[in-house]
Amino acid sequence: MPSEQPDGRAAPSPSQTDVVVSGIKRMLLDGTLGPGQRLPVEADLARALGVSRGPLREGVRALSYLGVLETRQGAGTYVTALDPALLLAPVSFLADLQRPGASPALHEVRRLLETEAAALAARHAGPQALAAAQEALDAVSGPGAVDPQAFVEADVRFHRAVARASGNPVLAALVQAFAGQTVRARVRRAVGDEGALARTVQEHRAVLEALRARDPDRARLRMGAHLLAVEDFLAGEDPDTAPS
Repeated sequence: MPSEQPDGRAAPSPSQTDVVVSGIKRMLLDGTLGPGQRLPVEADLARALGVSRGPLREGVRALSYLGVLETRQGAGTYVTALDPALLLAPVSFLADLQRPGASPALHEVRRLLETEAAALAARHAGPQALAAAQEALDAVSGPGAVDPQAFVEADVRFHRAVARASGNPVLAALVQAFAGQTVRARVRRAVGDEGALARTVQEHRAVLEALRARDPDRARLRMGAHLLAVEDFLAGEDPDTAPS
């Protein structure tokens, strides 16, 4: 019996391409396929999924765009490592497509993610992770003027180091996925706000001190305060997006 949509109408039958995507997903979930494994030859896979070769190729291409599969010239098609950073990359694409007025909403999500990443990093960060965060901080802490683009690049490295130090690769991948959209806002802030660099360095230093002190609550609060400052800047840029 065909499934129904909420309005009572019969749901449309899935396309053969959808059948391919669902079939390969099922094979991954039940263990028939695993990370790094080669897919069966095209004729056998098409027969197993009950589709023709054209839709099979379309489905494989779609899963390749999503980072699930990769085609190696002359060697066949393989399941990727299914790394969270690779699988969550499309989130970055979607974030980049948001209209300019959506930046505050994106930053709000970023703040929710990064405050918890900072709290986890305070528990799990090792010497290498702390050193990476310190290196990013040092890049903009010296004497002399810092180019806004270099400032933003160091800012991104600092936040990436904290996210990775959380020990949660999915959380780190999500934080990274929002980087593209938020970088543009941070460049505008660096150019338009003369005190932004000094405040950012001070706020980053406070976060890093909380990580070294192994204080999750303080790390969460310091990161939250830092990111709220960016949100306030964005709200001031666009009166239509300012909170009521």
